[in-house]
Order: sequence, then C-alpha cells, then structure tokens
Amino acid sequence: MKGGEPLSTILAGTLLLTATGLFSQAVGFLYRMALSRLIGAETMGLYQLLMPVYSVLMSLTAVGLTVAVSTLSARCHALGDGGTVRLVLRRGLRLFLCAAVPLGLVVMALSDPISVYLLGDARTRLGVVLLAPCVLLTGVENLHKHCFYGIGRVRPPAAVETAEQLIRAGAVLGLLLALLPRSAEETVGIIVLGMVLCEVFSACALTLLFRRYWRRFPPGEPGEDVGARRLLGVALPVGATSLLGTLLGSANAVLIPAKLVEGGMALSEAMAEFGVLSGMTLPLLALPTGFIGALCLVMVPDLSRRTAQGDRRAAAGFLDRVMSATSLLMAPSMALLTVIGPAAGRTLFRDPRVGELMLPLAAGTLLGCWQSVLSGALNGLGLQGKAARNAILSDVVQLAFTFFAVARFGLAGFAAGYAASGLAGMALNLASVLRAAQLRPRLFEWFVRPLLASVLMGLWCNLLFRVMLGAGCGQGWSALACAALGLAVYAAALLAQGLTFSPKKK
Repeated sequence: MKGGEPLSTILAGTLLLTATGLFSQAVGFLYRMALSRLIGAETMGLYQLLMPVYSVLMSLTAVGLTVAVSTLSARCHALGDGGTVRLVLRRGLRLFLCAAVPLGLVVMALSDPISVYLLGDARTRLGVVLLAPCVLLTGVENLHKHCFYGIGRVRPPAAVETAEQLIRAGAVLGLLLALLPRSAEETVGIIVLGMVLCEVFSACALTLLFRRYWRRFPPGEPGEDVGARRLLGVALPVGATSLLGTLLGSANAVLIPAKLVEGGMALSEAMAEFGVLSGMTLPLLALPTGFIGALCLVMVPDLSRRTAQGDRRAAAGFLDRVMSATSLLMAPSMALLTVIGPAAGRTLFRDPRVGELMLPLAAGTLLGCWQSVLSGALNGLGLQGKAARNAILSDVVQLAFTFFAVARFGLAGFAAGYAASGLAGMALNLASVLRAAQLRPRLFEWFVRPLLASVLMGLWCNLLFRVMLGAGCGQGWSALACAALGLAVYAAALLAQGLTFSPKKK
C-alpha cells in the first residue's frame, strides 16, 4: 500500500505484538523456572555459557540479513512494489543458506576445541554440535518473520511465535522429564535438542504462511532488481557490528565465572552463581519488557517507510510517543520488582541467591530498555552504523567492569557494569536520535517525571511489603497489595506533576 500504513494499522500491530511479547515473556519465565528446578543452578550456568556461541553464529549468518530484509521490504511495500518484496526475501534466504550451511559444518567439526578452549568447559560440547541445525532453522524462521513485519503483516509471525514458546517449553521439559537423570553435558544437549524441534515447527509454519499469503495477493513482477550487493550493503555493516557486539558479550559471559574463580570461588560454585544471575535474576527483571521488542519490530519498518517518503516530522512525533510510553511503563515495573522481586524469585526458583543486587540490576534493565528503543529508532532512520557503534561502546563498558571488578567485588562488580553499560548506550543513542530526527529533547516528560513517580511508588511499596510480611501476611497477598498501592501512588504522582491523558490542542 502506498503512502505507508494507517495509524490504526500500526497501533493494532503494536498491540498485537505487545500481547504476544508479554505472553512469550510469561511463558519463557515459567519455562526457565521449571528448567532451573529440573537441572539446578550449575547446569543452568553451563546452558547459559552455550548461548554466546548461538549468538555469534546468528550474527555471522542471519542478523544483518534480517535487518536488510525488513528495511528493504518495508521500503518496497511503501512504494507499492510487492514483486520486489518477494525477490528480497528469496535472495536473503539464498545468502543465508550459503553462509549458514558451511559454517554449521565447521562448528560441528570443531566442537571439541570450541567447548574446551573458548567456553572453558568440555561439558558444553554436545550442545555446541546441536546448535548448528538450530541456527539454520532459526535463520529461515527469522527471515520470513521480518519480511512479514516489513510489509506490516504482524498476525502470522505473532501466532507462530506464541505457538513456538509453548512448543519449546513442552519439548525441552518433556525430553528432560523423560530422559533425566543424565550427565551435565547430556542435559545441556537435551535442552538444545528441544530447541531444534521447536525451530522445525517455526521455520516450516512461517514458510507455508508466507507462500499462502503471496498466493492470495499475487505481487506481480518486481519493479526493481534488488541484487545480492544491495542486500549485503545493508546486511554486512549490521552483521559485522552485531558480531563484534556479540563477541564482546560472549567474552563477558565467559569471563564472569572465570573471574569469580580468580576471586577465590570453586568452579562449580562460580558456575552456579553465573546460572542464578543469568538464568534466574535477569529473566525475572526481563518479565515486563515484552512490549519493548514489539515497539521495535513495528517502529523500524514504520520509520523506514516514513524516511523513504521524506516525512521526518511524523517520524519525530512517533519517536516522542514511543519514548514516553517506554518510560511510563518500564520505570514503575522496575520499581515494583526491586521491592518484591527478591522474595518472589526465591519462592519461584527455590534458590536463596535469586534477587541479589536487584536495585542496580533493575536500574540497568531500565536503561537497557531505553537503549533498545533508541537503537531501533536509529535502525529505522537508516543509521544502523551509529546504532551498532553505540552498542559496541556500551558492551566495552560492561566488559571492562567484568574484567577489572568481578574478581575483586564479585557479582556486585558485574551489576555496576550492567548499569554503567546501559547508561552509556542510552546516552549515546539518545544523542544520535535527537540529531538525526531533529527532535527536541523532552527530558522531563521522558525521564524525570516517570522516574520521580516510580521512586515514590517504590518507597511506599517497600514500606507496605515489610509491614505486611512482619504482620504474618503471605508473600503473594503482600505482593498484590503492593502492586495495587503502587499503581495508585504512581498515577497520583504523575497527575501531580501535570500529566494529562487528553490530546493536546493544536
């Protein structure tokens, strides 16, 4: 459709993706909770140690191409050139397979040195082998998914993603229940095998849905020839920068247990601490962030369409609303989790270490949400290079804290780096977005007002939670009472600072 998507379509897509994201976060959290209870903190740490390899493989093969397919299909769709959209996807898939198949074979052949020398634990070898087919299927899925997002069709990928979360949880937990007890290496391999089964469904479902869509709405002949060079022109800078960022993140993940051991911990204890942090505490804080991904998935192609049409003013207004919504939703969520998160985490995961360092980690998560939204805005404005540069600088800050502080201060050093990294990334992205979109900063509306209201909310919730627990009330009822009081205090504080919900008069 020429002229971009109507506002109602964009809003409907955002709401649908938000609901899907929140559902996925909830299912993923319950899945992690059950997984941690089945395999324990140490094996959870081994599984989390394996994830950087997955991220590196995706960065080498699929990440840049998904951005290229999304942005180019959005541009072609906005200009009414449906035939080129299909051509973009076809050539994106061809480039992905040419990279992913040989790389997967190399990874399988070198699984022993990767597990021993790069990850530092031979028990990850079987998982490394099974990551190759998982990456292959995930890339096919993501390319179809982001082409759907580019043309403004969010229902098919949203439905598949919802089913995918349920299938992953069922496949992994079902295999573990059927096959445990096993060694730690076999347990990690079983988890990755469940992921592979889930990706078989997702890749096949999205491929079939995409073909069905084009049979119903024949796109006609391509209006322009989008060759491999044009796709790679977008994909290579994004993929290379994503790879560098992923390598920094991977080095950070590998360094955490190593530096804990350097500080005096036994290897098994260090791996368990890493598993609690990355597999329990951080996923608990990530629960409310489901809508962030939805905003970015809708925002990137929408801003790409507006930029292609030269509508900078509308793009600036859209960014203003996105920043306000992010702050108004995420700031109180982090305040509430800071209060009730430690007790809830210990109850849900049955580990007393869950929820340690919750305040700096919550601050880092909030800053990371702002960074992610602003990074998506830069991608939508066609400034992928700046978004990537800022992400790398942010990762360097985190890596420096891990390298120099974790051995001395333990996980407190990581938590400080987590917050400092988020602050650096958010500030750099904000400066780049304001300059590119010619947008006047609204610091009070975006940051000061929601933060002040959230701090007040957190103080009242903390007082009520302690009083109710001291009076013998259950944690569940105390948490519900805190949430109710917190929402009332938060709303009152926003209204007292002049927030109104009526549209502005022009």
